[in-house]
Amino acid sequence: MFLHIGQEVSILIKDIVAIIDLKTKYNSQCTKEFLNVAAEEDFIVSLTTEPNSFIVTTERIYLSPISAMTLKKRASDGIKGNRVQI
Repeated sequence: MFLHIGQEVSILIKDIVAIIDLKTKYNSQCTKEFLNVAAEEDFIVSLTTEPNSFIVTTERIYLSPISAMTLKKRASDGIKGNRVQI
């Protein structure tokens, strides 16, 4: 199954490691450092200038304009019958 994450980009659900909300007040300094290092190492694919979430996969990190809750719902709906913990 694929998950549409914004623009014209879809990724395999099985490759998703985490979906994290960028707008939450609970984002820590560690999250910011993680994203900074990922950007320096050229692992980030930005799909928007104003991201709401980021998706960590086995290959890349995607900055998405779609909220983490919406992405989670799409992933859950796409798997039908299987449990997804994101």
